[in-house]
Amino acid sequence: ALEVVFSPKVTAWAASYDGRNKEPVTFPVKFPLLLAQGAEGIAVGLSTKILPHNFNEILDALIEVLRKKPVSLLPDFMQGGIADCTDYNGGARGGRIRVRARIEIVRKQLLKITEIPYATTTTSLIDSILSATEKGKIKVSKVEDNTAEKVEILVYLPSTVSAEDILPALYAFTDCEVSIAPNACVIHDNHPQFLSVNDLVETASERARDLLRQELEIRLGELNEKWHFASLEKIFIEKRIYRDIEKEETWEGVIAAVDKGLKPYKKLFRREITQDDILRLLEIRIKRISKYDSFRADEQIKAIEDEIEKVEKDLAQLTKYAIRYFRELKKKYGKERERRTEISRDEDGELVAFDRIVASKVVVANETLYLNRKDGFAGYALKKDEAIEKCSTLDDVIVIGRDGVMKVMKIAEKMFVGKGPLRVAIFRRDEKKIYNMVYRDGKSGRLYAKKFKVGGVTRDKEYNLFKPHSRSRVFFFVVHDTDKTNSRVF
Repeated sequence: ALEVVFSPKVTAWAASYDGRNKEPVTFPVKFPLLLAQGAEGIAVGLSTKILPHNFNEILDALIEVLRKKPVSLLPDFMQGGIADCTDYNGGARGGRIRVRARIEIVRKQLLKITEIPYATTTTSLIDSILSATEKGKIKVSKVEDNTAEKVEILVYLPSTVSAEDILPALYAFTDCEVSIAPNACVIHDNHPQFLSVNDLVETASERARDLLRQELEIRLGELNEKWHFASLEKIFIEKRIYRDIEKEETWEGVIAAVDKGLKPYKKLFRREITQDDILRLLEIRIKRISKYDSFRADEQIKAIEDEIEKVEKDLAQLTKYAIRYFRELKKKYGKERERRTEISRDEDGELVAFDRIVASKVVVANETLYLNRKDGFAGYALKKDEAIEKCSTLDDVIVIGRDGVMKVMKIAEKMFVGKGPLRVAIFRRDEKKIYNMVYRDGKSGRLYAKKFKVGGVTRDKEYNLFKPHSRSRVFFFVVHDTDKTNSRVF
């Protein structure tokens, strides 16, 4: 903080509330703490969510910007985890990342969570696992929290569930995977603006470069003043100008005598000699004059001149100087600041997305679909009626009625499907079911055979398998699996 934030000579100061002290208007920050620490909040209708990033990677990005090269800075979280940044969009508004916990398979019925996603805690993650278990979405026997210095959450599974099978469900139904939407809203040029992380890196690099320039200019001014007075002192003592004041009787005469003595040497100086300079010379003690070492004074002046030359060179090559400054920061403070969050990449180092998890496919089928053919009701709460098949509360149900109307709807405890339906079953889009039916067209009286598949459908929309008519009738209906095997006749 003292190195990158506190710079009193560059800071703009204002009077405090009672006028007795001064306080900074803003601190001149030469490192983007906003990107390193992240920020989240809401005020006056505007919200912001800036994710934290790795210290060393931020410095590398700042250097790349100064070199006019493109940057791609990705977030890094103290909690670790694994991140899918394919949709990060440079941290701009509208982007999104997914972060997963790091889970190890200890044995067939035991998992160990060693890193948790950003914005979660061990308590909230465990609560999400227990909640999903209570709702029947996953099956877990016990959860132990052994977290101390490092995270360690043990998830015990029943003998009927394997660790490999439950992993997708943990990502789908618990905080083992979270989705985060960055929204970098910052005050820039005295206005709230939505910027990307890459924009913030560019702004920070230019800001740091400007602050370094100001510090160099201030340092150059101080060195020039130091050289000016050291040179004045050398001439004042070596040329014995101080003796010219012995015969003067007034203070004005003393000042005039010194000014006259310095007049032949004024062309040697980089600025005019002022009365304040003369007054400062007159404050030199006799003891210092008597012990003045001319050789040592020349060495000091030469050292000042060398430093002036160095500062002027740095100002002339300001970008190189800024790059060296960032490299020194990394060398000095970058140790043990390695990336903690693993970025999901392929073998070539390109960003890759997590495997897409469909919740309905990984949820535990802990319910049963029942059918009351007589009254025309189905659902998982009708436990006294005919059992159709195992299901979950996230499944869809396909219903084909004797009137030739097909519908797909969300499963419920109890729902009306029509009396004597031809088919009531769990609808799975990836199953290659083949439907065959023979029906009579009510208008013409002719018999027709129909073979069809059901692909993409709209939930709760009614589809007519043949033209509706009061005298239309289905004589035969059968469902085949792939290649006409395992058929079921209704």
